[in-house]
Amino acid sequence: MTDMRTPLNIVRGLGSAKEGTDHFWKQRLTAVANVFLISFFVILVISMQGSTHGELIETLRNPLVSIVLLLVILSGVFHMKLGMQVIIEDYVHGEGIKFLSLMANTFFCVFIGFGCIFAVLKIGFGG
Repeated sequence: MTDMRTPLNIVRGLGSAKEGTDHFWKQRLTAVANVFLISFFVILVISMQGSTHGELIETLRNPLVSIVLLLVILSGVFHMKLGMQVIIEDYVHGEGIKFLSLMANTFFCVFIGFGCIFAVLKIGFGG
């Protein structure tokens, strides 16, 4: 069987969908970012163990902590969306249910992401 791609597309790794390895690299990039971001989150949770509600709120109002938590949310939710998309594309075979599942995955990730971001911003701005 002959490869119908141009030599440039072969080098770039672009297939017929013109996405190539873009999805792969986004997933790997968020995975690497999550190593550091989730580590920060785990250390934060462990360090806050036994703190009062007021101490927790004061910590979360720190701009640096809030920004890193927002990065945790964005990277984590985007990574989750990419991973579920791959699972759906690989294991859901009916085109209609695949389309609906991919749409539900996107809506779910957006809903969870905005909810978490809203909570961090509300605490960060003292609401």
